[in-house]
Amino acid sequence: MQNSRRKFIQTASLAFVGASLQPSALWSYPNELAASKRLIGIQLYSVRDDMDKKPLETLTALSKMGYQYVEHANYVNRKFYGWTAKEFKKILDDLGLTMLSGHTVLYPKHWDSTTKVLTDDWKLTIEDAATLGQTYVISPSMDSKIRSTYDGLMTLLDVFNKSGEMCKASGMKFGYHNHEFEFRTKMNDTTVYDLILQNTDPTLVVHQLDIGNMYGGGGRAAEWIKKYPGRFQSLHVKDEIKTGQVEMKDVYESAVLGTGVIDPKAVALLAKKIGGSKHFIIEQESYQGLTPIECAKKNLEIIKTWKL
Repeated sequence: MQNSRRKFIQTASLAFVGASLQPSALWSYPNELAASKRLIGIQLYSVRDDMDKKPLETLTALSKMGYQYVEHANYVNRKFYGWTAKEFKKILDDLGLTMLSGHTVLYPKHWDSTTKVLTDDWKLTIEDAATLGQTYVISPSMDSKIRSTYDGLMTLLDVFNKSGEMCKASGMKFGYHNHEFEFRTKMNDTTVYDLILQNTDPTLVVHQLDIGNMYGGGGRAAEWIKKYPGRFQSLHVKDEIKTGQVEMKDVYESAVLGTGVIDPKAVALLAKKIGGSKHFIIEQESYQGLTPIECAKKNLEIIKTWKL
């Protein structure tokens, strides 16, 4: 087990060095649209209450304000916001929207703990994502019990790579989306996010860097982009303000772009230049007195001035 992992890390490291010389080597995009240009989208969790109450009206409003790409955050019992994959695909097509990616947690129930073989349930998750035409299937979380030990984390990262192989067979890639614990926690004297990046195959697993989630945990996006160039094909574009409220186990909450402590434009442009970033996904989870739809509109207007 240790020998095979060591061999994988050595192989991945050599591949990464070559990719650093030729960044395009990591950018193997199964989706021609994703390969052709950089894309700006919105994570629908930004308007989660509206999507719960009036999903069609909300999607229509986003389309009218100029969004073309969306990322889902609701997949339950093989349905997206209450629709099957085929139904949701038609709705998006009719509105001129494309589903770039989606957040579906890869839970322990999705693989056999002995063989690490992924279950039929996860296979159906990938099948539905492919029906929607997704480029990435992204897990936005890790089971806290499994990631609490080094061996547990390594097991999970092995499963990530296996999910990447399965996604590849369907023309997609598997992805992981960070929060804050990856930056405040160490194992074997190594930051958890380092372990995640070092033990996932860059040809199979992408990393969606959430530049806001990491802030309260001590993570600074520019530092990680420079440390691991080419690894962040997708970026969650956020800003953060310091408040007395607790949003991400710290005192920061997301805000309209350009109003907080992060310089999201500078980070996004750096990610474009050396991070391998193709997808720039707006996400805002707190609103400071504005409505979620108002924030979505403001953020789109702002990011369009950055010339990504």
